[in-house]
Amino acid sequence: MSKANSTSTRQREEEDEQGSAHGAAGEQLSTAPREERPDTGAGVPAMSVIGWVRWFWRQLTSMRVALILLFLLSLGAIPGSLIPQTSVDDMKVQAFKEQHTTLTPVYEALQLFDVYSSVWFSAIYILLFVSLIGCIVPRTGQFVGQLRSRPPGAPKRLTRLPAYTTWRTEAEPEEVRAAALAVLRKRRFRGHEVGDAVAAEKGYLREAGNLVFHIALIVMLIAFASGQLFKSEGGKLVVEGDGFSNTLTQYDDFKSGSLYDADSLAPFSFVLDDFVGTYEKSGPQRGTPRTFEARVTYAEGADGAERKGVIKVNEPLVVDGTKVYLIAHGYAPVVTVRDGTGKVVSKSAVPLLPIDNNITSSGAIKVMDGYKDKNGKKTQLGFKAFFVPTFAGHGKGQMFSQFPALDFPVLALSAYQGSLGVDSGLAQNVYQLDTSKMKEFKDKDGELLKKMLMPGEKLDLPDGAGSITYEGTEEWASFQISQQPGNGWALGGAIAAIAGLAGSLFIQRRRVWVRAVRGADGVTVVEMAGLGRSESAKLPEELGDLSAALVTTAPVAPAAPEKPDAADTPDGSAATAATNEAGSRPVHPAEAPAEGAEK
Repeated sequence: MSKANSTSTRQREEEDEQGSAHGAAGEQLSTAPREERPDTGAGVPAMSVIGWVRWFWRQLTSMRVALILLFLLSLGAIPGSLIPQTSVDDMKVQAFKEQHTTLTPVYEALQLFDVYSSVWFSAIYILLFVSLIGCIVPRTGQFVGQLRSRPPGAPKRLTRLPAYTTWRTEAEPEEVRAAALAVLRKRRFRGHEVGDAVAAEKGYLREAGNLVFHIALIVMLIAFASGQLFKSEGGKLVVEGDGFSNTLTQYDDFKSGSLYDADSLAPFSFVLDDFVGTYEKSGPQRGTPRTFEARVTYAEGADGAERKGVIKVNEPLVVDGTKVYLIAHGYAPVVTVRDGTGKVVSKSAVPLLPIDNNITSSGAIKVMDGYKDKNGKKTQLGFKAFFVPTFAGHGKGQMFSQFPALDFPVLALSAYQGSLGVDSGLAQNVYQLDTSKMKEFKDKDGELLKKMLMPGEKLDLPDGAGSITYEGTEEWASFQISQQPGNGWALGGAIAAIAGLAGSLFIQRRRVWVRAVRGADGVTVVEMAGLGRSESAKLPEELGDLSAALVTTAPVAPAAPEKPDAADTPDGSAATAATNEAGSRPVHPAEAPAEGAEK
């Protein structure tokens, strides 16, 4: 037992001495588990600030991160499509807030009512922009270098390539290489002669398409950004016979980008001569518009010549880069209001807003100035108006239009007097009547005075207070006047992106080598091989077509006669092997030796 202990002690001492002899190198080469290694105090070196910046830049400019940012940008656009946006329709935003009092604080904190100008959407947008630029710049340099360089020389063993063919010919090697270079260049290969072979390459447009796709994305991002920053958009309702001048005070509502200058409004004007609308009168599509157009007279500039134009749905009038779209249509009853003495106080066409597809309309008629009651006191009149272009008739249900055309127009009015509230200085909806400071006109039964009128009929106010007459009906059209400078660039970028993506997907980059050397028997041996950057079933087929074209210049040599005693001599054996391998005809790429095969 003591002898065994002394032996083991001696072995440990020898191992300690051997480890001391190896020093630090021996410790580093130790195969002991990491937790059993002695702590040398050397930790992982910490990256500097520059190192972290480089790491972050490499991650940001990688294709993976670019795709993630593009996916996040598409996700971020979803709430902008589902939730009302302040920049599009502030009235819908206010109505949404009133209906969803619980969600409103959350949406406001997340800036979901202003998605496209929010901090988080802008951050994704800018990061994607920087990522694309960081990806394009180095790849552009690499592509330019590839264009300036020549295809590499032929590998030593062409039989290892996926597409291969060979044959023997009596043509001289120099003639074969010259003919091969001519054939390849005719097929739009970039080629040159390197040593005993011709090297050629084709498909550079694949990388060009990739670069065009990325550059087009940048162009689209810039176009969208400029369109949001420098855009202007406003709405105007115009009654037949009235006009519009492109100045800020003429708009019913106007919105613009943060960098837009009101002085940039294009000077032009137009008059709505006539609105033409026809509708399907029968069948399942009854009431569907068939003709929907606004005929206008417009002039470009302050003193421009007048020209006729027609504005249709999705066919805007374009004047000096500004587009005028037709977006809505309705009716404006022409009413005349008289006081108790018969004096005309107001006569105008009053636009009413449609509430259904048959253009049942509602609104308000307001007489703010010029009216005096029977005592000579100035006051204001208000009428709630309800209009149907095609009345179903008395006793046939509720008063809703049966058809959108003016077949049987009827105007229903109810009358009020007092203060309209317009003198307070607060903004007021012109299509709604605030009756909080007004009194109802009463009929003989003590009820609210109201009446349905057909064209030419009038409503007499009680106690000689005057009357209101329904004279007829005009039509109105609502227009959207918009100026977005980036639309053309965005369209061009989208087309270029599709073209570049198609090129990067369908164009295959490949290389072809043709080697022609003189064999031991004096006959030229031709080898052709191809290699693609990606797997393609067309590469062997293309190589077969190239070899067929080359055979016309370098025809296949007749097979050498076989000798009965060739197998008994070393030289004869080698000749027979060469004949069997090269053959007396081109070997189709499908018959080529497998990868790794040797001659």
